[in-house]
Amino acid sequence: MPPTTNPNIQVPAARALLADNPDTLVVDVRTPAEFETAHIDGAINLPLDQVDAHLNRIVADAGGRILLICQSGNRANQACAKLAGAGLADATVLDGGMNAWISAGAPVNRGRQRWSLERQVRLVAGAIVLVSVLASIWYPPARYVAGLIGAGLTVAALTNTCAMGMLLARLPYNQGAGCDVNTSLTRISRAGAAK
Repeated sequence: MPPTTNPNIQVPAARALLADNPDTLVVDVRTPAEFETAHIDGAINLPLDQVDAHLNRIVADAGGRILLICQSGNRANQACAKLAGAGLADATVLDGGMNAWISAGAPVNRGRQRWSLERQVRLVAGAIVLVSVLASIWYPPARYVAGLIGAGLTVAALTNTCAMGMLLARLPYNQGAGCDVNTSLTRISRAGAAK
């Protein structure tokens, strides 16, 4: 199958893809806790940091079309770029991620409800800025902390990466029931071998 020219597809196209080609691998690159909260039936949870760690194996074993999903599309786009750079020709990203999937009323498997990583980043960044601005009333240099957070968020937007998000993803809260990376990689390998 030729490489896709636009790796992002909308929810209706993704649903049609899954209906027309049930062998499409659905790889969810969110944290295990986010995956546990809500995921597409049959999806394989392989957090973004594990995509990095196992890039060559995924490319060698995938064998066909992969639909990448995260919460809003940013992490899935990062994974898609890495996989394409490593030679995987047919990876597609669900535009808008699980937010769009759920908003469209598409079916999901639900588990224990937790905050998404993006929401956690907004909470932590906002709280640090608020506390540092309030603290600057008594200790003026504290305002620089707010400036550093602003600079970090600007860099995150420009580079489409988020250091704070990567740190928060490692907290026990975001590990959920856990992601067995070997099981996920084996499912990718088996699905690729079946194609």
